[in-house]
Amino acid sequence: MSDPLDVLEKSIAELRRAIRDAAVGGDAERAGELRAQLRRAERAWDALVDTDAPPAAPTTVEPADALVHPRAAPGAMLPAREHVHRALMLLQTPAAPKLIVGVHEAFFPGELSASKLSSLRRDEERSYRSAPGARPYYLCPALTHDLLSPARALVTISTWVLEQRIIGPLSPRVDFLARAIRIAEAVIAASGASGAEPGPAAMRLLWRFAVNIPGATSTDRAAGSGTPDPNQVILAARAELDVHADSDRATRAESARRARKQLTDDQQLFGASLQDVRRRQAEA
Repeated sequence: MSDPLDVLEKSIAELRRAIRDAAVGGDAERAGELRAQLRRAERAWDALVDTDAPPAAPTTVEPADALVHPRAAPGAMLPAREHVHRALMLLQTPAAPKLIVGVHEAFFPGELSASKLSSLRRDEERSYRSAPGARPYYLCPALTHDLLSPARALVTISTWVLEQRIIGPLSPRVDFLARAIRIAEAVIAASGASGAEPGPAAMRLLWRFAVNIPGATSTDRAAGSGTPDPNQVILAARAELDVHADSDRATRAESARRARKQLTDDQQLFGASLQDVRRRQAEA
């Protein structure tokens, strides 16, 4: 499984290169928007470093029942928004609450319920509007490619670039294939790190993706249809992804350019309201 810190560090490096290219090209507006994204990504990196730091050695004697009930695994006691953040950082695509909960259950310690996500989304926007930029990242909705309004039931992270947070006509399938690859890679990494078979929740999740990708499951009955090979899932998903990725990327890039011109900073995170959309259409 790719570490969230590794993903953020890659994103930070890409943002710095993009800022340099925008500055060289004389696109001051684009450079400014990218600098704001870089600051959010760097704050998210700082927050993850603080969260993942190992606890200090205890200075008091552990109670006797600590031997029977060991400490929770690192991350088990994190707030719900941190659990959601970790799951989304693994997927690297907009995701519905049910999938976020499934990914968390398969790969991370602690408890997370889908019911918490509905209130979280509202809380995140209220927090941003009361103190913009106070948090290192915000959980925000994906944006529709045409109206640039909030996409229903899809959660993203504010530190992602706009192109990553926009949903076009082909994006549901493209993102499905990308998630399949990320989950298969996480299964491989988890089994390699522990030396044991991945847990049943992880394999159920992988299977749900594999059965919806042509060529991702074995046709050999002897191979066992209930245990998809993650490497086969990756190959099959990449083969189909090659067909759709370029067209989807172009749609998202064009929508992102419109969003940077038409939307305010908060709208670029949480989407334009229906009233804003109607006003833009009237002015066009």
